Amino acid sequence: MSMHRPTDISTADPAAAAPLAQKDGTAGQRSWYDDDIKYVAGVGEMRARLLFKELGIATVGELLYCFPFRYIDRSRIYRIVEIDASGSSLVQFRGRVTGVAYAGTGRKRRFSAFVSDGTGQAELVWFQGIKWIEKRIEVGREYLIFGRPSSFRNELSLVHPEIETVEKALSRRIESGLQGIYSSTERLSSVLGAKGFHTIVCNAWRLAHTRIAETLPDGMRRRYGLVSLHDALYNIHFPQSSEALRQAQYRLKFEELLGVQLNVLARRATRLSKNNGFLFPHVGEVFNTFYREKLPFPLTEAQKRVVREIRQDTVTGYQMNRLLQGDVGSGKTLVALLSMLLAVDNGFQACMMAPTEILARQHYATLTRLLEGLPVRVAILTGASKARERKSALGGIASGDVQLLVGTHALIEDRVQFRNLGLVVIDEQHRFGVEQRARMWTKNEQPPHVLVMTATPIPRTLAMTLYGDLDVSVIDELPPGRRPVQTVHYTDAMRLRVWGFLRKQIAQGRQVYIVYPLIEESEAMDYKNLQEGYEAISRDFPLPEYVTEVVHGRMKPQDKEEAMRRFKSGEAQLLVATSVIEVGVDVPNATVMVIESAERFGLSQLHQLRGRVGRGAQQSYCILMSGEKLSKESRARLDAMCETNDGFRLAELDLKLRGAGDLAGTQQSGMAFDLKIANPTLDVQILERTRDAAGEVLAADPTLAAAEHAGLRQLKKRYSGEKSIDFSMIS
Repeated sequence: MSMHRPTDISTADPAAAAPLAQKDGTAGQRSWYDDDIKYVAGVGEMRARLLFKELGIATVGELLYCFPFRYIDRSRIYRIVEIDASGSSLVQFRGRVTGVAYAGTGRKRRFSAFVSDGTGQAELVWFQGIKWIEKRIEVGREYLIFGRPSSFRNELSLVHPEIETVEKALSRRIESGLQGIYSSTERLSSVLGAKGFHTIVCNAWRLAHTRIAETLPDGMRRRYGLVSLHDALYNIHFPQSSEALRQAQYRLKFEELLGVQLNVLARRATRLSKNNGFLFPHVGEVFNTFYREKLPFPLTEAQKRVVREIRQDTVTGYQMNRLLQGDVGSGKTLVALLSMLLAVDNGFQACMMAPTEILARQHYATLTRLLEGLPVRVAILTGASKARERKSALGGIASGDVQLLVGTHALIEDRVQFRNLGLVVIDEQHRFGVEQRARMWTKNEQPPHVLVMTATPIPRTLAMTLYGDLDVSVIDELPPGRRPVQTVHYTDAMRLRVWGFLRKQIAQGRQVYIVYPLIEESEAMDYKNLQEGYEAISRDFPLPEYVTEVVHGRMKPQDKEEAMRRFKSGEAQLLVATSVIEVGVDVPNATVMVIESAERFGLSQLHQLRGRVGRGAQQSYCILMSGEKLSKESRARLDAMCETNDGFRLAELDLKLRGAGDLAGTQQSGMAFDLKIANPTLDVQILERTRDAAGEVLAADPTLAAAEHAGLRQLKKRYSGEKSIDFSMIS
């Protein structure tokens, strides 16, 4: 067993790196980060392929930037009587071997060693590597044993523990006792195991450590109290003390978030350096007439504030690039329409792009109804548009006769040519990829103003990380008269009570959603669940008294549209659906949302689904159904849903529970980065410091051309989405 790194790891012979450096014939010139992992001792061709397939690790740099996700304290030595056999944590103890035994044959053969320390005894069991381990076990000798305890036949048992003679363990110098535990997979663990993975990290360090150059300027390191990159990478893998580990984590988190902020702020500076934004100097007749005569309800103060912010953007001469956040039902669409009317009054066209056919059709119907009687022509274009509708829309926008175009991703097609596009509104922006959004910006030689909207509240700290190159507006109040949705959690045992409540609501003329989860990995199973649920509901709510429609992703678009039409018109009382109705359905008469298997949804999605009700004047309800057994996190999510309707509070909690990488849209946010160690919610102070540091550096050296900023250039490149980085060029 190897408890820690080899004692000479920090002073390994630089010649050990020679085989790698000589691959291209230029010893010492090749980047350590890009060295092929297969040349690390203990890896080879087969394990290299496995590491890449299971963890995406192909180079030495990627291995050394694969950080432990937690640490165990190897300094404490338990007595056997103190060990909890529940198997919840790893333990270390000393024990003398009192005997060995064999059992089974063939693949079921096992080898056991029995140990005692005077306070109790334990059985050590091996099912593999028996020939290797039996040669190293000596009856009567004392060993240091490390592994996960369990109980077998009411006796303490450890399967495949690490063992080392006490003499060997005591011969090493005393270290911190902290040992990293790395993320792995079942297949990789069966080949390498925790010890094997730790060994190849040690060997990779030997090859790379003499070539690890600093990436941050000395002045920045001094100002923010940062250890060197070399020391940080060393102590993140082989902590010499708890304090050294803390400093290593701080340095590496700082570097990650700094790389992100350098990109975010550089993009913002580039945009603001170009005085090429369309000017909307006039608030004209169309806007004023709509505002005075057509508003469906008075604007909230938050809506007025956002309209003023957008208005200010369009008279500066710079291209607007604004993110509009607003909870479900806060009135974002109305703000978007007012913005588009500003464009129309100044002789420009505007378009609104939605992620689904349903949502695009709904926006089209809303805009057409609100603008009735005004001299504004609205058209729609989707992938399902019929030939006549498509021809009319394409001709109208090319000639300029159509001022407002609503559509789906069909708007980015090359044949969609605007005469004078001045504003692009993108709804539920996280559902579009970066490339899709960028293509909308190229519809003119001069880029249009851009307003991206989301009903998924984004915590402030995450917005700083993902959308720091955008100006952010928030609608943080609901229109008057909206009642908060009452949310309750019931288990399956309460289903009859829930069904009775639904009957009462329908008897009062209300409508009901019943939503089933749809998880890609088990689509067939979920589809079956929805079908079984539909059949059960049809039995409990029989025709002709009740009409039930079903909507799911496998349906043809026209069938889905027709089912939705019947529900929206009131012809159907119940809509059984998958989460395809998360956005794009506005039925004010629907007052109940039942979410089946609610524990399988994230908080953000639960909140989005709840937002489908509560859109009318009547009291609305969200009923979360789940099984009896819930994980701690699942229960926390459902409890939070019952406690608050505040989407921003829920978003903060969702980020803490699931992490930034799991939130919808993170991978399509425009930031092609992968945070290995930093957490934007938990590391708020570091995030703010890196934003200050990036701003100061770019203000003094916008292109990072100075020699002292060579490392920052490479760091910025690393988080720009470009994979190729040559760390050997950093001096």
